Amino acid sequence: MSGMYGRPSAGAEAPAPPPRNGRSRTLIITAAVMVVLFLSLTTFASFWTERLWFKAAGYSSVFGTLLWTRIGLFLVFGAVMAAVVALNLALAYRMRPLLGGGGDVNLARYRDAVSPATGWILGGVSALMGAFAGASAAGQWREFSLWRNSTPFGHSDPYFERDASFYVFELPWWHYLVDFAMALAVVGLMASLLVHYLYGGIRLSVARDRLSGAAQVHISALLGVFVLAKAADYWLDRFDLVTGSGSLFTGMGYTDDKAVLPAKEILTGIALICAVLFFLNIWRRTWLLPTMGIALLALSAVILGLIVPGTVQQFQVSPNVPDREGPYIGRNIDATRMAYNLDAVEETSYSSDPSVAGGELGALDEATAKVPVVDPKVVSQTFEQQQQVRAYYSVPPVLDVDRYEIDGRDRALVLGVRELDQSGLADSDKNWFNQHVVYTHGNGVIAAYGNQRADEDDEQSQSIQWAEGQEDSESDLTELSEGGYESRVYFGELSPSYSVVGQRGDEPAVELDLPKGERDDENQTTTYDGKGGVPIGSAIDKLLYAVKFGEPNLVLSGRVHEDSKILYDRNPRRMVEKVAPWLTVDSDPYPAVIDGRIQWILDGYTVTDQFPLSQRESLDEMTEDSLADPPGFQTLPTDEINYMRNAVKATVDAYDGTVTLYAWDEEDPILKAWSEVFPGVVQPKSEIPETLMEHVRYPDDLFKVQRHQFARYHLTEPGDWYDGANRWEVPEDPQDPTTQQPPYRLFVDDTWALTSVYVPRGKNNLASFMSVNSDATSEDYGKISVLELPNERTAGPGQIANELSSDDGVREELLGYTQGGVTPIYGNLLTLPVGEGLMYVQPVYTQRSADTEASFPILRFVLVSYGGRIGIGETLREAIADVLGVDASDPTPEPEPERPGRGDEDPPTQPQGSVDDQIRDLLDQAEAKFEAADQAQANGNTVGWARLMEEGRELITEAVELAAQ
Repeated sequence: MSGMYGRPSAGAEAPAPPPRNGRSRTLIITAAVMVVLFLSLTTFASFWTERLWFKAAGYSSVFGTLLWTRIGLFLVFGAVMAAVVALNLALAYRMRPLLGGGGDVNLARYRDAVSPATGWILGGVSALMGAFAGASAAGQWREFSLWRNSTPFGHSDPYFERDASFYVFELPWWHYLVDFAMALAVVGLMASLLVHYLYGGIRLSVARDRLSGAAQVHISALLGVFVLAKAADYWLDRFDLVTGSGSLFTGMGYTDDKAVLPAKEILTGIALICAVLFFLNIWRRTWLLPTMGIALLALSAVILGLIVPGTVQQFQVSPNVPDREGPYIGRNIDATRMAYNLDAVEETSYSSDPSVAGGELGALDEATAKVPVVDPKVVSQTFEQQQQVRAYYSVPPVLDVDRYEIDGRDRALVLGVRELDQSGLADSDKNWFNQHVVYTHGNGVIAAYGNQRADEDDEQSQSIQWAEGQEDSESDLTELSEGGYESRVYFGELSPSYSVVGQRGDEPAVELDLPKGERDDENQTTTYDGKGGVPIGSAIDKLLYAVKFGEPNLVLSGRVHEDSKILYDRNPRRMVEKVAPWLTVDSDPYPAVIDGRIQWILDGYTVTDQFPLSQRESLDEMTEDSLADPPGFQTLPTDEINYMRNAVKATVDAYDGTVTLYAWDEEDPILKAWSEVFPGVVQPKSEIPETLMEHVRYPDDLFKVQRHQFARYHLTEPGDWYDGANRWEVPEDPQDPTTQQPPYRLFVDDTWALTSVYVPRGKNNLASFMSVNSDATSEDYGKISVLELPNERTAGPGQIANELSSDDGVREELLGYTQGGVTPIYGNLLTLPVGEGLMYVQPVYTQRSADTEASFPILRFVLVSYGGRIGIGETLREAIADVLGVDASDPTPEPEPERPGRGDEDPPTQPQGSVDDQIRDLLDQAEAKFEAADQAQANGNTVGWARLMEEGRELITEAVELAAQ
């Protein structure tokens, strides 16, 4: 009967097991080996090609330091973890009861299964835990390196009187060591509990004596180590109070000082007592006292760590915050201003009372002669359409602004690098050979005069005046470098993922270059011969790079030969972050033509979130505005910082990729520490060439962070800071209200500066004007000045932008250009102190709205708001003259106070003499007007032509009326 239910009956033969398929087993083993080999090859290819990149860049020492530091940490901490786990497993096994685990059949079955492989299991588990611990420790190379090379700041906190270096360099590493000790105890405890349970040292099924004496000793010792480490953790937590973020500010507050700090000290003492009780349990063999100790520790943690601080905050601090928190706020203000270099800001009370007399035209024109009216964001499309030459060249969506000394004068230029953009290739041309061998680089710099002026005596034009990039440029950057400059751009922000370059013997060059001469010339070819790039001639290198990029053509193609090099990781920001992984790099690398080469200039920052008492904020949020790029490569362990220094200036050669780092803030302790970690990587400041110094500027991201913090920390009295009545904020961008207005680079009082404005929080009127000296050749470089407008109702950027766009005179002038599918585009709204007041300047562009790629913005007018008046003109001088109500052609016009607002033009000269003489004079004046109109039309000055024609007709009408009389 039993056979009916699937069990063989007594005496029946059991069915033979199915034969094993040897082929299937072989396939499985083969597949597993192949997977392991592939993963190993991929890992090795990534490691080895990274080493080759650093070697080619000349920074093998950085790679070596990083490698050996990580390996050392991995081995040391991995070995300690593995040893601790192995020791606890071995001790638990040796301490097993001699009579086994009792009658538990299941446990006996498991013991029988693991006994033959006990050694392998012990070694495997220990190695696995060691690998995890080693990988975690290798990620702590920054904390370890700074701890070993700690450098004093010379600034101590007022609570523990420890130098800031303790918090920045030492405390993070001590925290990791304590956490690691607790992890050792926990992992060792878990391993020992498992073995004790498996071999009968722990029996849960009995009513008493559930732990053997040996197990109790073992577990007590491990728990004692854990609680001892927890006591050290409580002790270190005390120091975190000066860097912790509270609801009101960063740092020690009243509740922290009066409740949390004593609680941490008390909990440290209780934890020490508990640790002693666990160690005593090794001899006393009773769990009563350790259990009571742990219960006391847990209860104290709840009462002292939660209830008491909450009570103090609710009943002592909240009803009287200014008095309770005042001293602590004051210390936060002092530390924040120091950490962000705000303690040297020069604040000046400023009353905006501009003169709008006509006689001021000459002075105002001279003061604004260098003001850029070309918007680097709007004209990017114009650069694309007029200067890209080929569809596969492109410029950034936001151009850069730099200054050059041309013809003995500092000139503001809007410029961008003509980079290779492979998205412009036709789909049929997008193949491996074209994308990685033929189209390899960009070519040249495109530049236009930011203030639209060529020579002072030239007639102003409504179109962009090119300084570089086309044959008929008024002044080329090539003239600044004897013999021109190397225009090929192999390293840039838009460079391909990788390119294979190099020419073998007499083979023809295949890399496509910018056509020379006329634009319809045949394509030119070139060959890269720079020192940068990794040689890829050997079969091994080809294979490794084929694995790295997943491209078999690197092995199979005949274009990859013994003279070939491969260029990759070519973004300047990425390159600097690789050779200096401890730097946070500014989001805006900018190009400059220096000594015959295009150099990318980058700013590197040393940052931390551990500076005591300084306000911690998100770096991304502080630097966000309408021109900011999305977050790029991230080197910070956290996005929040509370200390920032522009420690390094870096350059990347656009042709051969040479990366050079120069110390800038040589007194920065963090830079000093990293210079000890990576000796020789950063060159001294004295090595910066003068030609480079002329283009070094104050960095954008640092200024954005400083203006963000100064909006609140210009208030130095705790009471004023707390009530926030005079708190400022960066205004919204009038052209993009979803983000903040960006800072602008321009000349302020003939000083190259980076500027911004503030409005009161929640309001639109202007509160202050902020600028920083951006001229690295000046002794005042980095000096921040703030012009504060106390109790003024000066209109802010948003209000001015609304007034400019809705002004009847402006709308009337634009009417002739905004018909037939043409759209006006308002450019950046600049604010600058001129004369006795603040002037707003805004360019206006027009662009055809039709769906055509050839459409691009054309600069038509400049708008000016000054002294409550609005002016418009084709040039800034004409717009200022319109504000003053004078003729822009008169260099020293007489004021006309009787004409309010936007008045008419100057009346014609009254003729003298007889009637015939008067008629003749009027006709002569009319003829002069018509000749001037013809000249204006020839110059493209349509508005001036219409005005002069109307004046001429008025003169003829007057002459006719006089003849009729």
